[in-house]
Amino acid sequence: MSKKKKVVLAYSGGLDTSVIIPWLEENHGLEVHAFAGDVGQGASELEGLEDKAAATGAASCKVADLREEFLTDCVWPCLRALAVYEGRYLLGTSMARPVLAKGQVDYAKQIGAHYLAHGCTGKGNDQVRFELAYQALAPEMGIIAPWRDWHIKSREDAIDYAAEKGIPITASKEKIWSRDRNLWHISHEGGALEDPGAAPPEEVFMLTVDPRQAPDQPLELTLGFTAGVPTALNGEALPPEQLLARLNELGGQHGVGRVDITENRLVGMKSRGVYETPGGTIVYEALRTLRALTLERDTMRLCEKLMPDYCDLVYTGRWFHPMRRAMDALFADATQHVTGEVRVRLYKGSATAIAAESPFSLYSEDLATFGKSAAFEHKDSYGFVKLYGLPGAVAQRVQGGAS
Repeated sequence: MSKKKKVVLAYSGGLDTSVIIPWLEENHGLEVHAFAGDVGQGASELEGLEDKAAATGAASCKVADLREEFLTDCVWPCLRALAVYEGRYLLGTSMARPVLAKGQVDYAKQIGAHYLAHGCTGKGNDQVRFELAYQALAPEMGIIAPWRDWHIKSREDAIDYAAEKGIPITASKEKIWSRDRNLWHISHEGGALEDPGAAPPEEVFMLTVDPRQAPDQPLELTLGFTAGVPTALNGEALPPEQLLARLNELGGQHGVGRVDITENRLVGMKSRGVYETPGGTIVYEALRTLRALTLERDTMRLCEKLMPDYCDLVYTGRWFHPMRRAMDALFADATQHVTGEVRVRLYKGSATAIAAESPFSLYSEDLATFGKSAAFEHKDSYGFVKLYGLPGAVAQRVQGGAS
C-alpha cells in the first residue's frame, strides 16, 4: 500500500497534462491520479485515455461522462442570459470549466486526495477558473499549478521534455495548436494564430466548412424552445446532447459559427483566438428572436443590462459565486415564458431567424398595424408625447443648451 499523498490532476491527455504526471511524481513525490471529464470533446480525444495516463505514470484515471450536466447546468443558464463576451465570444471554454472542476473535486474526495492539480499556464484564464472552483468546493485541499513552478517555459520546452521521458504526444513544433473542444464549440490558439495580422490558415478549422464553399442553397430549420432553452429540432423533441450535435453538424455544413477575436484575458493581456460554435450560433440567433417576441420591454432591458455582468462572472471563473446564482434565478424567472418555435435560415456562414411563434407572444397585430385598429386611439398619444418630453422642455426653457 502506497503511503504517498495523492493528487488528482485535471487530465486531457494533451501535451501539458501528459508531461505533468511524471513531473508531479519526480518533484512532489505524489501518487498521481488523473481525472478527465467528457464534455463532448469526441472519441478521438477520450479513447484510450486510461491507458495513456497509466503509461505516463498515473495510478488511476477516471473518465466521467459530464455531457448532459455540462449542457443543462452550465450552458443553458448562460443561454438564458444570452451571455456573449465582448460582443462575440459565446463562452464555450469558460462554461465547461465549472463542471470539469466539480467532477475533479468529487473524484479527489472519493479517493482521499490531498491535492488538486491543473495544467493551465500562468498567462491564461483557466488557472483562475479551476482554482476558484477548487477554493469553493474543496478549500481543504492544496493546489499545484506546475506551469507556475517548473523549468518548462514554452510548448516547445514541453515537447522536448516529453521526448526526454518517452511520452507519446500529438503536438509538434511545426503545428502547435492549442485546442479546446466540447459539445458547444472548439477553440484554437497558438502557432500561426499568435499573429493577429495573419488570417487563420484554413487547416485550423475542424467543425465548419469555409463559408465560400458552403452549399449554394440555404437550409431552413425550426428550433423549439421551452422556458428559454432549446428542446426540439424540426418538431422532434431531442435530448440536449443530440440536439446540439445535430445543430453543430448542420451549422458546420453551412459555415456557420466562425469567430476570429482578439479578446481581453482576465490577467490583462490581449489574446487572439479562433472559435467555431455552429450550433450555439444558431441557438443564440433563434433565442434572441423569441425573447423579443415574448419578453416584456422593461424585463428585456433589465436582462440586457445585466448580461455583461453575468458574462464577466462566467468568463472570470466566478461560477460558484453567490452573485451568479442570484442572477441565474432572475434570468430563469424572466425567461419562463420564452417558449415557442423559431425558423432559422442557414446560408454561406450566416444564421438568420426569419419567423417566430409563441403561445406567450406579446405581439398584437391589432395594436401594431398601420391600418385601422380597434385597440389603439391615436388621440391618446397627444398627452403622452407632451408629458414624456416635459422634463427636457422645462430644462431647455430655463437653462438653455446647445442646439
